[in-house]
Amino acid sequence: MKQFSIVLNLVLLIAVAFLYYLHFSGGKAVPKNNAAVNFDTRDTSFGRRIVIAYVELDSLNNNVAFIRQRKKELEAEQKLITNEYENSYHQLTALRDNFLKKGNSITQQEAEAFQEKLGQQQQEIEQAKQLKSQKLAEKGARIMEDMQGKLKDFMNEYNKEKKFTLIFTTGTGLDYFLYKDSSLNITSEIVKGLNSKMK
Repeated sequence: MKQFSIVLNLVLLIAVAFLYYLHFSGGKAVPKNNAAVNFDTRDTSFGRRIVIAYVELDSLNNNVAFIRQRKKELEAEQKLITNEYENSYHQLTALRDNFLKKGNSITQQEAEAFQEKLGQQQQEIEQAKQLKSQKLAEKGARIMEDMQGKLKDFMNEYNKEKKFTLIFTTGTGLDYFLYKDSSLNITSEIVKGLNSKMK
């Protein structure tokens, strides 16, 4: 919650500063095409243009091929871990049921030994699942880092021509904007560029 408050304050500070520049520089939003940015004003104190755009992360996740592919890989591995876990418990249940079929012929010593063996196997199953889940989480973090690196590299290259001052991200759980002008949305250009570059 504290981090959210800091981010929200930062976004509000940037917005206020931008409005300040608009008001005192006499600049106006200049409409361009939908694929480009529409805020274009002069910062009189530094003598440069302020150009803003945003990218929808949800659209990147759903439409960029290499992101979708990595997501599918992680989901498939998670499903495999879950299936192995469930199968192991089914085997334990079958083992227990077979043991209980002996009925009254089971001695107390046999019951205690079986219960100990069953508990140990259950613990091994839990440990195996935890280890595999941890490795998958680490792999997911590496993939996320790789994707962020590729996205930043692409955005740096993309921005050499476009010359944006700020490019914000927006999406589920990240939407700190109270209002977004859709003409500032450059997501389709970014999706097209990433898909082309990452073939």
